[in-house]
Amino acid sequence: MIGASGVISGVRVSHSVASVDDIAAASGATQREVVADLTAREGVHEAFCLHTCNRAEAYVVADDPATGRAALESYAEPVENDDAVVRMDHEESLRHLLRVAAGLESIVLGEDQILGQIRSAYEDARGADGLGPMLDDAVLKAIHVGERVRDETDINEGVVSLGSAAANLVAAERDLPESTALVVGAGEMATLAARALADRGVAELVVANRTLPHAEHLVGEVEVDARAVTLAALDSATRDADVVVTATGSDDPVIARTDLDDGRERTVFDLAQPRDVETAARELDAVDVYDLDDLEDVTAETREKRREAAGEVETMVETEFDLLLDQYKRKRADEVIAAMYESAERVKAREVETALAKLDLDDEEREVVESMADSLVGQLLAPPTKSLRDAAAEDDWATINTALQLFDPEFGGSPPAFVGAMTAGDEDVDLPASVVTDDD
Repeated sequence: MIGASGVISGVRVSHSVASVDDIAAASGATQREVVADLTAREGVHEAFCLHTCNRAEAYVVADDPATGRAALESYAEPVENDDAVVRMDHEESLRHLLRVAAGLESIVLGEDQILGQIRSAYEDARGADGLGPMLDDAVLKAIHVGERVRDETDINEGVVSLGSAAANLVAAERDLPESTALVVGAGEMATLAARALADRGVAELVVANRTLPHAEHLVGEVEVDARAVTLAALDSATRDADVVVTATGSDDPVIARTDLDDGRERTVFDLAQPRDVETAARELDAVDVYDLDDLEDVTAETREKRREAAGEVETMVETEFDLLLDQYKRKRADEVIAAMYESAERVKAREVETALAKLDLDDEEREVVESMADSLVGQLLAPPTKSLRDAAAEDDWATINTALQLFDPEFGGSPPAFVGAMTAGDEDVDLPASVVTDDD
């Protein structure tokens, strides 16, 4: 089944099949830039883009699947490893988006951060005029699902973020109460990491950030010995640190191999995408460098604990997915119903005008005739309206085709192309945008 004003196509490059470098290649542009680029392509009506540290995804709405797939090829083109690119059809795109919001596709099963990232991506897409009736419904449904599963299940119990997962890994290797930890960055990921390290009793916490007030704000949130520095002091802060966690938005590494090559034993966790720590740093014997690809093992225990809750969430996602498809069907049926009422209104107006012209009625009598005509139209069309909505829910487009021929003489024996295609069982054809209305 396809949507209300086109068909959705999607593409994703995510941690399940892609490396950090693959994801970085796909997410070179900002979310807004991607949306603006995609909507500028011929045949694309809507677009949405989601970039996080472990996924890069884009979705478009076009009149047909081929147009959507062609538009998304440019998005995936920078990724040299084609095995890292997953292309999705209409229903797979919708189901995947709901699963992402529910935390089922995260490295840390059920993590909370993804929900805020989807909200941010939604605002970016709106700001770039990328959202229309289809993707707006889809993304809002995803956000609703994400909120619901976290309120009604235990999917987010325990480790709920990449930052806390990284802190767990560090705690397994280091005696944190005897360690100095450096967090580079002051955004959401860095904040989660800093809080997690503080909760685990790190002896001293240093936050380095390009903007000092942001670092100072983060320092004020933790209840350990902490101080803030600018990136100008990063070299000296790195030399004094036993643990380094990086999570900046820099396009280039902020910590080079030489910054760590002093023989001091360190645990370094690079949460950034693209990488904050030069790849060559892994060659140092005294330094253990981890990145997002390493989190799969760290989060295995958490996944096991959440498996039962995940089953409940899977069921919830499927229910909400079906409701979303039904929502699209109702919109399609309502537009056909609207066309039926418009046709009836034209006939009613013509016949009432003819009748009134032949009668000598005062204003009150004219109102009675017009009211009677309105009532007749409403009563006559109420049963077929219900039948059409039931037919749409059951994908019975033959009934809708028949209704169009019966109630709208302009359709006659030649129904619109989209109805004929649906009657023939072609699920890759959709209602044109000109026949879409919002729910009543």
